[in-house]
Amino acid sequence: MKASVLLTALLIAAAAAAPSAVPGNGPPGTGLSPAVVPPAAPSWIWPLTPRPAVLRAFDPPDKPWLSGHRGVDLRSASDGAPVTSPENGTVSFVGVVVDRPVITVDHGNGLRSSFEPVRSTLSKGDAVGKGDPLGTLLPGHCGATPCVHWGVRRGDDYVNPLQFVLDLRPSILLPLERDPPG
Repeated sequence: MKASVLLTALLIAAAAAAPSAVPGNGPPGTGLSPAVVPPAAPSWIWPLTPRPAVLRAFDPPDKPWLSGHRGVDLRSASDGAPVTSPENGTVSFVGVVVDRPVITVDHGNGLRSSFEPVRSTLSKGDAVGKGDPLGTLLPGHCGATPCVHWGVRRGDDYVNPLQFVLDLRPSILLPLERDPPG
């Protein structure tokens, strides 16, 4: 009986700690409360081919005005490589921010992806499909290592881009059998 109570406590703690938990009905048989549901499996694609290594992880600041890393840096096979749209959308910005060329795609539902340093021939308002080229990677963001910075915003908040291409949900172990009644 104690193992069952401990397992239930661990499941509830893991579900409560999941950063992307959303309100809804708990999946049948998981023991999760109806208020906590893991997010759906990721459906976007990587913006570089082949699948890139993550050189620098998402590390958001505690306060919007503090320093942090509001996206991920992805290693590219080379400078000049094509950067592609991870999901369908509409180009909402093409230009220079500070000293880097940036392209931003609005994917709907409040989600926007930005990529830098990327040179693009697209214009604001252009429709792009999942996997369509957005532009070419320019050198310089990660020194001598070719890389693209990928940021994703949901409304005004930066979110981890990797949650859209990887399943970042915590693993939850469930018992194989129920404990016999007391």
